Amino acid sequence: MNRILIVDDHVLFREGIRNIIHYWEDFEVVGEASNGLEALSLARELLPDIILMDIAMPVMDGIQTTKRIVCELPSIRVVMLTTSEEEENLLNAIKVGAKGYLLKDTPSKRLHDELRRMAQGETPLSGLMATKVLKEFSRSSSPSKSPDEYQEPLTEREHQILELLVEGLSNVEIAERVYLSENTVKKHVHNILGKFHSNNRVEAAVHAVREGLVD
Repeated sequence: MNRILIVDDHVLFREGIRNIIHYWEDFEVVGEASNGLEALSLARELLPDIILMDIAMPVMDGIQTTKRIVCELPSIRVVMLTTSEEEENLLNAIKVGAKGYLLKDTPSKRLHDELRRMAQGETPLSGLMATKVLKEFSRSSSPSKSPDEYQEPLTEREHQILELLVEGLSNVEIAERVYLSENTVKKHVHNILGKFHSNNRVEAAVHAVREGLVD
């Protein structure tokens, strides 16, 4: 069972999310906070597996709170759940250690699917926000003029999966696209991360774009 802490300054939104999660068999809400300081205190006390974190909050915002929680309690995975589509907020959240960034208009089923995938090591990002991450990070440094001589080359199948990973597809969606099992796709993604020396899918996608490995 994955334990969730909801952090948002709007009571009705917290109640809505709590009522939705109530019907999920693999997640449970263990606490709620209305601002960053409350979230930090409850995170220390409850040690949830996941925190759903808003950005714009009184006392201490979600970015500052995420930075402190990630530094102090690195086992907790923070997912931003917000209305903000601003690139600055997205990039700052990823830089301070957020494991995902979802918009509040995400359908409940999609939210459930994304959180389950995160529990399996994926990075939940809406398609729009994934595009913004790649765009910003890939232009922050120019591509290498020559391939990394220390990087093991990708197989043809890995390159095919990499292209779909860059599109922001989940393992399930990639499996459906290339007619493989989800477990096989997971193994290929794991190999890609290892060859790129990347910690997660976003880093691997950024590396691929920077190095010109995908269009």
